[in-house]
Amino acid sequence: MFFVILSLVALLGVGTLAFGIWKSSGILRIFVILTGASILGFPISVLLHNAIYGLFILWFGADLWNGGDEPFFFVMAVFICPLGFIVGAIGSIVLAVTRFKTKSRVSHVP
Repeated sequence: MFFVILSLVALLGVGTLAFGIWKSSGILRIFVILTGASILGFPISVLLHNAIYGLFILWFGADLWNGGDEPFFFVMAVFICPLGFIVGAIGSIVLAVTRFKTKSRVSHVP
């Protein structure tokens, strides 16, 4: 079940990233790409964190490794990716609302 959820999140990230690259333009493109990269970066960071942690235990042994952890991908998954997602999503929403209001004002002007 864990890998199914991570796969669905990764597909959502790929779709958002593809939309940002091919369908959007200007500063909205930057925000959409940031959102998609953050969504895609989360499952990749989770998998790399667990893989590197497991490899360190395999290579150095559980006694020598002594329960240490791999911090880089953990910090990426827990702090950096959600922060990037929040910035990208809020920026995209603000730009979409601003463009909608601008278009509605222009269409109602006599």
